Amino acid sequence: MHVHLIDGTYELFRHYFAVPASTDAFGREIGAVRGVVGAVVGMIESGATHIGVATDHVIRSFRNDMYAGYKTGDGIEPDLAAQFEPLEEALVALGVAVWPMIELEADDGLAAAASRAAEDARVERVWICSPDKDLAQCVAGDRVVQLDRRTGQARNEGGVREKFGVGPASIPDWLALVGDAADGFPGLPGWGAKSASTVLARYAHLENVPRDADAWDLTVRGAARLAAALAEGYDDALLFRDLATLRTDDAPFRSVDALRWDGPRPEFRPLCESMNAAGLSARAVAAHGVR
Repeated sequence: MHVHLIDGTYELFRHYFAVPASTDAFGREIGAVRGVVGAVVGMIESGATHIGVATDHVIRSFRNDMYAGYKTGDGIEPDLAAQFEPLEEALVALGVAVWPMIELEADDGLAAAASRAAEDARVERVWICSPDKDLAQCVAGDRVVQLDRRTGQARNEGGVREKFGVGPASIPDWLALVGDAADGFPGLPGWGAKSASTVLARYAHLENVPRDADAWDLTVRGAARLAAALAEGYDDALLFRDLATLRTDDAPFRSVDALRWDGPRPEFRPLCESMNAAGLSARAVAAHGVR
């Protein structure tokens, strides 16, 4: 079996800025919700059988207590923020497993779900449907891969190395040096994607990098300056790596059987009608009928 794990937050943002605005029968903006639900129905029509969606039910997590600059929901368009709960409700009505994350983030939920699914010998491949850089740390060989549904690009372990210059296990270290503007931490001064890739391809993790650039077993432009920045900002780098490290201890399900799609619930039809999207209900029913 193949397991598809979807970043509901990413999909909601993507559809919000890609599809026309639309209101439901109650006057609420619902265009992005309708877009995401339609995309999930499309995946089901294409053969997806085991699906889980993680969302940031609250755009704040334990990481905000670790670092004051970490991302929050400030600045998000109200019409977008108001669609998180309707999306969760619609996906549940569709019959899809949904994990609204509060203390942890959606990416943590996806990482934990991928780890748990990969433990099941029946699972041939786990697809993490998100292009987020931090989720690259979850990729394992050809069995756990990232899929950017917008471009159709799949990235296995070799693809991660090609993209970032390091293996999945070094992605948190790479982000610690380079920074992640989307998550709100800056990385270290002077360190860029190329220098971080070159150094970590050799040393893998921050603690393995010699403090003295003369001891580096490689040639890097500006090595002395980079080594000094790492020495001065080492504690910050460890903090940033901790922020970038996804938590996998608390899987949102016990068995992948809980992810099997068994058709829409009765409430899906009236919900679709309220969104002026009765066709989605018909498509879901038809997809279930051919299983």
